Amino acid sequence: MTSAPFDQQDPAFIADPYPAFAALRERGEVHWHEDLGVAVTLSHAAGSAVLRHRSLGRIWSDVKPVEAFASFNLLHRNSLLENEPPTHGRLRRLVAAAFGRGHVERLRPWIADLSDRLVDELCAKIAEHGSADLLAHVAAPLPVEVIAELLGVPGSERALLQPWSNAIVKMYEFGLPREKKDAAERAATEFVAYLRELIALRRKQPGNDLVSDLVAVTDTDGGRLTEDELVATAVLLLMAGHEATVNVIGNGVLALMRHPDQWRRLIADPSLMPTAAEELIRYDSPLQLFERTATAEVEIAGYQLKPGDKIAALLGAAARDPLVFNSPDALDISRFPNQHLGFGAGIHYCLGAPLARIEVEAALGALVRKLPGAELAAEPRRRAEFVIRGLHELPLTTS
Repeated sequence: MTSAPFDQQDPAFIADPYPAFAALRERGEVHWHEDLGVAVTLSHAAGSAVLRHRSLGRIWSDVKPVEAFASFNLLHRNSLLENEPPTHGRLRRLVAAAFGRGHVERLRPWIADLSDRLVDELCAKIAEHGSADLLAHVAAPLPVEVIAELLGVPGSERALLQPWSNAIVKMYEFGLPREKKDAAERAATEFVAYLRELIALRRKQPGNDLVSDLVAVTDTDGGRLTEDELVATAVLLLMAGHEATVNVIGNGVLALMRHPDQWRRLIADPSLMPTAAEELIRYDSPLQLFERTATAEVEIAGYQLKPGDKIAALLGAAARDPLVFNSPDALDISRFPNQHLGFGAGIHYCLGAPLARIEVEAALGALVRKLPGAELAAEPRRRAEFVIRGLHELPLTTS
């Protein structure tokens, strides 16, 4: 085992980490990474085991100094994602019950209409300027508008959400400079204050939105979400829903532009949209690493962990494992079955996965119908971060 089996800051690695993952996987399923301070899994089997093992948990540890990151820590200390049973079970039951009141299906036609309008705007910009950025006009605004509609955020206030999310998720990267940590805390503080006001309003004036249902939902014993848990849930929905969907659409459309045969297949047969969405999630994962902490002695693919040791599933590496996926480096929009781990696994499987699938399929569908001649206008710039994999922009034109 080497101390740094890959350099997560190397621009060549950021551009395409998958050859490095493949070479490393051939040497073993688990490797210690000194720079990251965690062991990392390279195979699908080991990654799945990390995500499912009941003695590997999301054990939250407050960012230090605690007094400097009060809001960021509050959001995570009370988050569904950062808690284990029994707290996790209580939170998930309540949040799932609120989600189960038809919100996802309620939004399906609204999301389709929104996607059409956003792609129309993209087409108009291309017609006017010769090219336009898919991220700015479609991929970024779509999930923000969807989550805002889900939560019942008034239209005039929705522009606040994306900058808050963008700043907060930077904290999940390794080696972040202090100024970006401070920016994340400021964003968290502003977001917490905003949501407390929105929750107070929904207590007085309930609406047909998820916040109203999160306020009202009760467990079998009459228990409710605390206000801090309500705030943390709303922020988690935005950050997970926004970042993942932006980057699935951005990374995915880039992959389709680089594989025009697959783009033409999708145009010719839109019934492939569901399998195409799954394949885009697998092919270039928007979340590359998901960490767990051992709560007991655990063995993963022969690697021993003691209580307190950390291990992370490299989701992008798992998605290219040739033992699970035929021709794993090929993009195949008809791939089935597709056992990617893009939405996680086990008790932390993504609660918003159905909504994310609707968004991705709606965006792809609108692009296929309205911009079938799409092609790259220029080579896009990839973001420098490793954990959350995405682009700065994706300039498109049409032939």
